[in-house]
Amino acid sequence: MRFTKMHGLGNDYVYVDCFKEHIENPQETAKFVSDRHFGIGSDGLIMINPSDKADFEMEMYNADGSRGEMCGNGIRCVAKYVYDYGLTDKTSISVETLGGIKYLDLTVKNGKTELVKVNMGKPELMPGLIPIVPDNPEDEAVIDAPILVDGREYRMTGVSMGNPHAVVYMDDVMELDIEAIGPEFEQHKRFPNRINTEFVKVLDRHTVQMRVWERGSGETLACGTGACAAAVACILNGLTEDTVTVKLLGGDLRISWDREENVVYMTGPAAVVFDGEIDI
Repeated sequence: MRFTKMHGLGNDYVYVDCFKEHIENPQETAKFVSDRHFGIGSDGLIMINPSDKADFEMEMYNADGSRGEMCGNGIRCVAKYVYDYGLTDKTSISVETLGGIKYLDLTVKNGKTELVKVNMGKPELMPGLIPIVPDNPEDEAVIDAPILVDGREYRMTGVSMGNPHAVVYMDDVMELDIEAIGPEFEQHKRFPNRINTEFVKVLDRHTVQMRVWERGSGETLACGTGACAAAVACILNGLTEDTVTVKLLGGDLRISWDREENVVYMTGPAAVVFDGEIDI
C-alpha cells in the first residue's frame, strides 16, 4: 500500500489515495499503521475516495480503528494532498465527510498548498444531536453545565462540529494530567457516542490555550474540530470575541464564527512528512 504521512499542527494521519489503492479492512489497517512502534505511527488513517456528492470523500479512522465523522486538521491535509499530488487543479474544493460536505479554499504558493481555510458549517448545540445527555431533557443547549467526573464537578459546554465535543475551562491546562482525566470524560455515561474533550484556558478576548483528548486516539497535538468547538463555546460563554486564535500543542489555528450566517471558519497549515509503501 502506497501512503503519505501528513500532519496539521502535529495531528498526524496516514493518507491513502483510494483512487489508486484498495483497503480491504480499514479498521484493522488504521490500528496497524497508527502504531508508533510496529507501524508507521499516526493518530489514524484517512482514505481519499471518489465521491458522487463532492469533489472528494474523506473516510477517516481513529488509531483504535473506530470511524470518525470529521477531522479539521485531517481535512486540511486532504486539501493539500489532492492539489499538491495533482488530483485537482482547483483552489476551491468540496469534501464529503460523515459530518457533512465541507468547503475549502486553498492558498497556494510556488505550486504547493500553504494554508487551507475550511468552511466547517454550523455548530450544532442541540444536546440530542451532539449527542450529550442533558441535565434537563428540555434543555436546548448544554452551556456551562455541571458534570461530575471522577468525583469532581466540572463545567462543560457541548458543541458538535460534525463530531461531538465537550469544552471544559481550567485555570491551568499545561499541568493537567490529561492521561488520567481524558478517558474518564471520553467514556462518561452522558456521552452516548463517547466524546472529544477540549480543556481550555482563556488568555484574553482573542486568544485561548487548549489541550485535547480525542476519542479513539488519546491526546493529540491539535484538533481542528475541537478548536472550532472551543471557539464557539468561548463565544457562547461571553469569554472572547467572534474571531479567536486557538493555541494548541502543535501550533495555532484561527477560528471565526460568523453568527449571522451561523458558519464557523477554520484557517491553518498542512504539511507532508514523507511518502512510503508498506505491506498490509
